[in-house]
Amino acid sequence: MRYVLQERTNQSLRPTIDKDPEKLCAAKYLIANMPAHYSYRDTAAINSYYSKALEILGTGPSPDWQRDTLRQIGDREYAGITRNIISDVEVITADYLIYSIDRAFHEWRTRPWSRHLTYNEFQEWILPYKVTELQSLDAWRDTLPAHYTDSISTVPPDDVQRNSISGAIEIVRGEIHSKQSAIGHRVIWEDRGSIPMRSAATWVRMTYGSCMDYVIMGTAVFRSVGLPAAVDQVPSWGRNSEGHSWYVFLSDRGREEPTINSLIIGAGMPFYTNERIPKVWRTTYTINRDMVKYRNTAKYVYPFDLCQKDVTSHYTRTSDLEIETDKEQTAKLTDKKYVYIAMAVNSGGPQWKVLDLGTLKKGKAHFKNMGREMLYIALGYDGRKLIPISRPFILHKSGAVEYIDNPDDSNAKTISMDLRRKYYENYNVVNMRRRILGGKIQCSDRMDFKDTVTLYTIERTDIPYLIELNPDRPYRYWRYLTPDGSWGSISELSFHDANKNRLTGRGIANPEAGQDAIDRAYDGNLLSNFEINQPDGNWVGMDMGKPIGVRYASVSPRSDDNDICPGSEYELFCYDGQKWSSLGYQRAEDNILHYDDIPLNTLLWLRNYTRGNNERPFIVKENGGIEWW
Repeated sequence: MRYVLQERTNQSLRPTIDKDPEKLCAAKYLIANMPAHYSYRDTAAINSYYSKALEILGTGPSPDWQRDTLRQIGDREYAGITRNIISDVEVITADYLIYSIDRAFHEWRTRPWSRHLTYNEFQEWILPYKVTELQSLDAWRDTLPAHYTDSISTVPPDDVQRNSISGAIEIVRGEIHSKQSAIGHRVIWEDRGSIPMRSAATWVRMTYGSCMDYVIMGTAVFRSVGLPAAVDQVPSWGRNSEGHSWYVFLSDRGREEPTINSLIIGAGMPFYTNERIPKVWRTTYTINRDMVKYRNTAKYVYPFDLCQKDVTSHYTRTSDLEIETDKEQTAKLTDKKYVYIAMAVNSGGPQWKVLDLGTLKKGKAHFKNMGREMLYIALGYDGRKLIPISRPFILHKSGAVEYIDNPDDSNAKTISMDLRRKYYENYNVVNMRRRILGGKIQCSDRMDFKDTVTLYTIERTDIPYLIELNPDRPYRYWRYLTPDGSWGSISELSFHDANKNRLTGRGIANPEAGQDAIDRAYDGNLLSNFEINQPDGNWVGMDMGKPIGVRYASVSPRSDDNDICPGSEYELFCYDGQKWSSLGYQRAEDNILHYDDIPLNTLLWLRNYTRGNNERPFIVKENGGIEWW
């Protein structure tokens, strides 16, 4: 058998013959799926930008400076280039496709770690001529291994680690990380509108990028040496507005092994065990035919990627859902076939973010493969926008579905309560907060506190913002004595007079604490911390210069700055079935917000207009407890 490739009719026809049947199959596969993949239309412009990037990368004071400089160049000289794209069918040449096929087969058939892979595994995990859209059609299969495989080349051929995919991919990952660190790299969470690095030359010089940027680059390196890898991503974590991406590889045992964090952590390290996962998509070269059908038949088309595969069930328990819909709302829909499932995210306030599509059948919304322990809502298209067609609902770990009440339900109940946070506490916040238990507020006439007087001992983590003290007389020296095993950990410390005015003095601490640590206890920044490199015997305080009558002290534990913050402006919202309605605006005077008549078992959201982006929906239960979603 043979395969024949020829270039477009506006070029000279140069048929190439190869008698390898598997290469024929590979060529047919790549060509059949090529229409869904795209590149920059203006190759001269993007190559010009990459040339300028190579002049900037690795220079200047920092990766941040390089990023900002290239962003300015992109905005000024290459505006709109990322929107001017064209199908790969229009730009790829036969010679390039043949080159890529030949190099991929060579790596598959000659590398000791990949020879056991089946053709189908090779086709999905190694073969494609690109890892991501807008990737340059350059010699990446030669450029990347030439730069990043010194370590794998020095390992003896009969070494066990070298002969396994897990071992080989860790050797290569370690070299990538080492060489990236040597040129100074910085992982950033987002890169507003920047032109991404998508060429082999810029990848080997890349000093900054998002998790996705580094994962794409790493996956290209792995594939270039015949290591089976792919890119997976979650559009948003279950209780976070942000998403994440990582690489996954196929182990020798045929198991998919996800990483936990780009190229920083060792290959195959345990994946995030505490994150709730609504949906995971894998970037593929194969066209998702269901998405093609959707695009061709839907009256409204959400911009789902045509080349992605749902792999949620590879990571978590999932359910196929049949959701009750509101008849009045579904009657408004202009598209009666397709519906959408969404989760709540913070985007300048609470919004519904679409995760996947489903179908509407006999008045019920059907969705497949949805992650459990999640809050969702079903949406539909009314001719102008997506509108809610169901109540918000919780998909519990058991697979049971619980619908959330509307505040105007006839059986709706309310409660009066204090709110202390706008975001759930993760395990790290809880652990840091516990470090204040047993801490003491003390005063003394001596700087060595040998005649110390204890005025207050912290026995609960939900302490008031201002702790009332009742000293028998004025004292000059005041401190917070940290409990043993806490490493000193607090965020802020302050002392106040009887009128609650903040007192000033000279920061002091135990001799092992440096001035920087002391300053962090008084800098007003809840994300900087007083902490010392010893677990026991720590304290931080203030020399008032003379005896002072202190009436209040304030101790802020280490946290994520999502507690109620005095001085910040807040508004509480309730989801009424169609929109988020205000339950009242407040300026915090303390570390709590008091609200009367909070509806129970309904969806609530607390906004902070002053600081921070972390906000999540929550439900208040009849016992006053809060469930965060």
